[in-house]
Amino acid sequence: MESLFLQSFHMKGLCRSKLNFGSSPLQIRGNNQVGISCLWKQRSRTWSNFSIKCQTFSDGNEGRVSSSTDGSLVIESQRGGDEEKKGSLLGPVKDASGSIVGFELFSQSVGNGNDVDEELEEETVYEGQDKLLTKKKMSIIFVTSEAAPYSKTGGLGDVCGSLPISLAERGHRVMVVSPRYIHGTAADKVYAGAFDANCRIKVNCFGGPQEVAFFHEYKNGVDWVFVDHLSYHRPGNPYGDSYGAFGDNQFRFTLLCHAACEAPLVLPLGGYTYGDKCMFVVNDWHAGLVPVLLAANYRPYGVYKDARSVLVIHNLSHQGVEAALTYENLGLPPQWYGALEWVFPEWARAHALDKGEAVNILKGAIVTSDRILTVSQGYSWEITTVEGGYGLHDLLTSRKFVLNGIINGINVNEWDPSNDPLIAAPYSVDDLSGKAECKAALQKELGLPIKPDCPLIGFIGRLDYQKGIDVIQEAFPQLMEDDVQFVMLGSGDSRYESWMRAAEGACKDKFRGWVGFSVPISHRITAGCDILLMPSRFEPCGLNQLYAMRYGTIPIVHNTGGLRDTVETYNPFAVGPDGTGTGTGWAFSPLTKESMLSALSNAVRTYRDYKESWAGLMKRGMQQDFTWDTAAAQYEQVFEWALIDPPYC
Repeated sequence: MESLFLQSFHMKGLCRSKLNFGSSPLQIRGNNQVGISCLWKQRSRTWSNFSIKCQTFSDGNEGRVSSSTDGSLVIESQRGGDEEKKGSLLGPVKDASGSIVGFELFSQSVGNGNDVDEELEEETVYEGQDKLLTKKKMSIIFVTSEAAPYSKTGGLGDVCGSLPISLAERGHRVMVVSPRYIHGTAADKVYAGAFDANCRIKVNCFGGPQEVAFFHEYKNGVDWVFVDHLSYHRPGNPYGDSYGAFGDNQFRFTLLCHAACEAPLVLPLGGYTYGDKCMFVVNDWHAGLVPVLLAANYRPYGVYKDARSVLVIHNLSHQGVEAALTYENLGLPPQWYGALEWVFPEWARAHALDKGEAVNILKGAIVTSDRILTVSQGYSWEITTVEGGYGLHDLLTSRKFVLNGIINGINVNEWDPSNDPLIAAPYSVDDLSGKAECKAALQKELGLPIKPDCPLIGFIGRLDYQKGIDVIQEAFPQLMEDDVQFVMLGSGDSRYESWMRAAEGACKDKFRGWVGFSVPISHRITAGCDILLMPSRFEPCGLNQLYAMRYGTIPIVHNTGGLRDTVETYNPFAVGPDGTGTGTGWAFSPLTKESMLSALSNAVRTYRDYKESWAGLMKRGMQQDFTWDTAAAQYEQVFEWALIDPPYC
């Protein structure tokens, strides 16, 4: 039987691919009504730069497909002993609903192909598969309070600094809108590449027009847009200083949201604006007014009617709650107050006459967004529970049909043990010898005895209640009775900082506490330790456990949120591919001293007595795929779901 094999094609210099067609020479069917249907979605006049080479194989006979001068696809068949016959057209076969269900060869006299669809949506072609997967290019606007390397206090900055780049690499046009923080320190040089876009606009909020400016830098395929206003020029971090959170944060981030809605309409980046057909990705409460503004201030006037918004919740405990009387400052119509209305329960009110009335910006975003995401599947479930919902669990449960979770990725170029300039020696999953050198170098740097066979445990993170520091503090005396070494890196609550200093003085040969944060030290701890401890009470995603696995360091985590999704508990009795069991670490529950010490005891015993199993744990962790490209593909799917239905509000 004859079969057609599409050897190669080229469209406007964009892509090359291979594709197997069906076995019949007269009917070529797409897979699941997608496949190659996109190749016929535009009138023939647009195919002047499109060429196909095709070969048929049947008992040594060959043929080819070419494009005719009018752009239609013409089959030239050349069979042994037969004269050449030219004039066949490859066209779609549609069912009663108009869907393309296959393709047939017609003579040119049948038609000229004018019945095909007008628009060509195909942009991305995957090679080496039995079907073509189409992906629509989108204009994507990230709105965020921080984006690394320009500003960062935690995982939010990592996400908004890396995910946009991965989406841009996949062919989308991407803009990131965040404030231009000027702290008056050397750190301000990160904005050196951002130039004034010569665009000033006035947004109406807080009693009148507020003027903001835009700065722009095009880097790594992404338009980085920075909103400039005097309220962003002050010492501290994006949210506060040593005295606490800034009192005008509602004003500062309301400006950000208004400016972000205007940026795609007014900034001619690369010569033309993004326009109003955008996908807004709003991150946490700081950007939560964007979907409300789209619904209340733009769509009623025909603007952004084709736009969609996706809310990404990184930490539900921060909701942007302020007094109800501040609603009039947000620049929203009075009839939209109900979207943000929030009433505290009686037990949380200040006094008997307090009505508990407030506005909750994150609630408004949940009500008006088209889709809702969290940074792990586990966290998407936790926020619908009373314990993890922080008062919003009922609302989130009512919208659970649009609620999903996507695990964050990591920057595999920055966190690569085979090519990390910050560690003592490189190593990889195929050659782990360098990890022992990293351990010895870390012990020497910290002033600990260099003991290759002593398990070295590490902790990296904020010193606060969420991270379970109190559990570590409670278990510390019993942990120090064993022959282990322990190092902690972090800052935060002054009580825990003082405890770390005191503990180091009491256990000089076993414990080191580094108060503060250092990127080089965090890399060296991740590479040099055998075990990473993460007893977080809740963890929407967590990144340190991903870094640890990437570096062959075994994570021991509390079984919650993203930690539960990413760390599989070691099972020595399961049959894995390498014969050393399955799993990448230990996830313990409940969060108690006894449970944590039990997991640590199992890990220490495995490290000492079962070297082959420990090596298997290390290699399985290093082989995990936590790249941003994997996460970007899942975000694309959510964007497509958001476009299926009309705007939610």
